[in-house]
Amino acid sequence: MINRRIFDKPADWQILRDGFHWNVPKHFNIATACCDSWAAAEPNKVAIIHVKQGGATKTYSFQQLRAGSNALANGFRALGMQKGDRCAVLLAQSPEVMITHFACHKLGMISLPLFTLFGADALEYRLSDSGARVVVTDEENVHKILGIKDKLPALEHIYVVGRAGKDTRDFWLEIGQGSQNFTPVDTLSTDPAIIIYTSGTTGPPKGALHAHEFLLGHLPAVELQHEFFPKPGDVGWTPADWAWVGGLMNIAMVCLYYGVPLISHRMGKFDPEAAYHLIKRQNVKNLFLPPTALKIMRQINAPADLSIRTVMSGGESLGADLLDWGREALGVTINETYGQTECNLCLTSSAGIGVQKPGTIGKPVPGFDVEIIDGDGIKVATGEIGEIAIKRGTPVMFREYWKQPQKTAEKFVGDWLKTGDLGVMDEEGYVTFSSRDDDVITSSGYRIGPTEIENCLTGHPDVALAAAVGIPDPVRTESVKAFIVLRDGAPTAGLEAELIARVRSRISVHVAPRAIEIIDAMPMTATGKIMRKELRARG
Repeated sequence: MINRRIFDKPADWQILRDGFHWNVPKHFNIATACCDSWAAAEPNKVAIIHVKQGGATKTYSFQQLRAGSNALANGFRALGMQKGDRCAVLLAQSPEVMITHFACHKLGMISLPLFTLFGADALEYRLSDSGARVVVTDEENVHKILGIKDKLPALEHIYVVGRAGKDTRDFWLEIGQGSQNFTPVDTLSTDPAIIIYTSGTTGPPKGALHAHEFLLGHLPAVELQHEFFPKPGDVGWTPADWAWVGGLMNIAMVCLYYGVPLISHRMGKFDPEAAYHLIKRQNVKNLFLPPTALKIMRQINAPADLSIRTVMSGGESLGADLLDWGREALGVTINETYGQTECNLCLTSSAGIGVQKPGTIGKPVPGFDVEIIDGDGIKVATGEIGEIAIKRGTPVMFREYWKQPQKTAEKFVGDWLKTGDLGVMDEEGYVTFSSRDDDVITSSGYRIGPTEIENCLTGHPDVALAAAVGIPDPVRTESVKAFIVLRDGAPTAGLEAELIARVRSRISVHVAPRAIEIIDAMPMTATGKIMRKELRARG
C-alpha cells in the first residue's frame, strides 16, 4: 500500500494551514503517479470498475491500465508523436479515457479532454485552436470528427474505440498488437500535461494549459472535502463528465492517485433513480455531485441503506435547505468547494473538523492564499463585496491560456488571479459566493447577486431549479426576474405570489423578484451552470 496522504489526522483548520507547505518534486508525471507506481506495488489492485449500460461490470487493474497505456504510447511514438504534441480525448466515462491520458503523459504529450455532447462547431474550434494531431473517440462520435477533418490540417490520426472504418485506427486492436514495454519520459513537474477549455460564457473558449503538478495542487482540498481521504473501503464516483475539470480532477484522477477504486459509467441524461441504484449497488462511498444533480436527486426518495461516507459539491452555492436534505436523505454533511478551470479547489468546507457555514463555500484551503479584492488588486474590508482572487504560487494554477498571452495577462492583477466571481469574506475567513461579475443585478442602486435568491426559491418543495436575472427597467435600471422549473405535478395556482413573498420574508424586500416565470427546462452550459445570459434575453 502506497501512503500518499498529506494530512495524517484531523486537526484545527488553522493548525493545518500553518503547518502546510507544498511538496512538489522537480520531476513528476501524472501517469507514473496514478498508474505505473500502483502497478509496480500492487499490480492486481482494482483501479476502475466500469459499469456498462444494463448494469454489468468490468474491472480493470492498475497493471491493465499500465499495459494498455504503454502499448498506446508506443503506437503514438511509432506515428511520430512526441513531447508537446496534443491528443484529444472525445470519450464518455470509461477506462479508455484514462488509458489515453496516461499514454499521452508517458510520452510527454498534452491531453485534451473534450465533451461528447459537443457539436461540430465546438469540436472544430477546440481541435483547431489546440492543433491536436490525434483524436481518440468512439463509434458514436467519430462521425463528428470525420465531418470536420478537412478543416483541421494538424489532425493526422483518429483512433476509434469500437469498430474502426476508413481513415480511422482501431484503439483496442492496436493496443493488442503493440508492445507493453515503455519507459515514460522523465517530465518536469512544470512540463505541460493537460489543456482544458473554459466554457466560453464570456467569449470564445480559452484553453487553460496545466502542468503535471496540476494534479498535486488538488490533493489538500480533496483530502479535506472527503474527510481525510482515503480511508479503507473508499470507492469514488461522479456523474460529472471526465471532460471537465470537476469530473476529471475532483475525483477521477485523484482516486487513481490514492489507489481508490473509481467507478466509470456512461450516464447520458442524469437520472436520479439510476444514480441511487449505482451508488447502492457499487457501494460508492465518495461522491462529487454538482448542485444541479443534488437538486434533482432531492426530488425522489433516497434508498435508506446507502453507505455514502462523503459528498462534495461545487459550482454554485447549495444553501441551508439542500445541506439539511443531504444530512437527512444521504446521511452526510455535503462539503462545498470552489474553484475554476484556471485554478481549481482553492476554497472548501470540511464538516468533520467543524469547517462549514451554510451559505458559504468554505475557507481558503491549506496552501492557498485567497482574498477579496477590488479592481486595483487591493484587499477590500472584511464583509465587503469584491472579486474572489487567488495568489500565485499554487501548483493547481494554470500556466497560461493556450496561444493567448494577452488574455493570460488580463487574468491577473499583480500576483492575484482574478476569478471573475464576486464574493464576501467574513471575519472567520468564510467566503460567500455572490455571483459572476457579469451576473450582478443592479436595481435601485443595489448590486444584487442571484445566488441567495435562487437558494431561497429552491428551498420551496415545489421548485426544482431556479435562476434570477436582471431585466431592464426604466426606473430601477434593472428589476429582478426569476425563472423556475417545477417538480412533476406541482400545483401552480398562487405559486408566483407565494414565492415572491418567500423571498421578501426570508431574504429582503429589495431583492425579491418582481416577476416569476415557469419554464419547462433550465438552459445550462455543458458544465451544468445556468446560462443566465440566455434567460436575460428572454426578458
